[in-house]
Amino acid sequence: MRIVTTMGVALVVTAAVGTPASYNDPARNTIPPPGPKMTQPPAGALFWDNFSDAKLDGWTTTRDDAWSVHHGVLRGDLPDQPQTYAFIYAGRDDWRNYALDFDVCGIRGVDKGGVVRVEGNDGVGADLRGPGYQDVLLHRGMIPMGRADAPNANGTWHHVRIEAKDDYYRVLIDGALKVVHRDKGEHRPRGRIALAAYTGGVGQCTVYYDNVVVTALK
Repeated sequence: MRIVTTMGVALVVTAAVGTPASYNDPARNTIPPPGPKMTQPPAGALFWDNFSDAKLDGWTTTRDDAWSVHHGVLRGDLPDQPQTYAFIYAGRDDWRNYALDFDVCGIRGVDKGGVVRVEGNDGVGADLRGPGYQDVLLHRGMIPMGRADAPNANGTWHHVRIEAKDDYYRVLIDGALKVVHRDKGEHRPRGRIALAAYTGGVGQCTVYYDNVVVTALK
């Protein structure tokens, strides 16, 4: 059991127990065509994955049953239960100034996103929220750091970039700058990355990720 305090909510996450998910919904296996597949890492990359195989080398997760490579993209899929989380992690605890880029497509549910400077159970998360919200939130644990409108209907791919440089954070959606925040206390100076699946209050989450890249910021 662990206390998770990213993406603005404090939750207790346990191992995969209880009622299994109903996987009869064909939407779980529907993948809109993603954008161009990255074939090699960009200059300055600290980490990258285009999910061309199913091994998930370099990743660790809070629950193995939630994450898989499905038709060449990473899928996060959770049981239909409210307020359930799953994270998948990569990188090093000593990373400081870097940008996390990824393509993301939500199929079922609302919440999706990434976390930077993860150390222990804490990090700075960008939550791209779909139906009913259409925005992006930046949080450190339960502390809000910024919000902006960001239309992102289910079934559409979007590119997210989260930059962490010294005490400044920036979030860009599809190339448009949405959130800028200065954490004067520099509470999260270093840490690895994570991608998130979260059912929220609607109790659903199927999300796809592709072209994950971490590049150093000088």
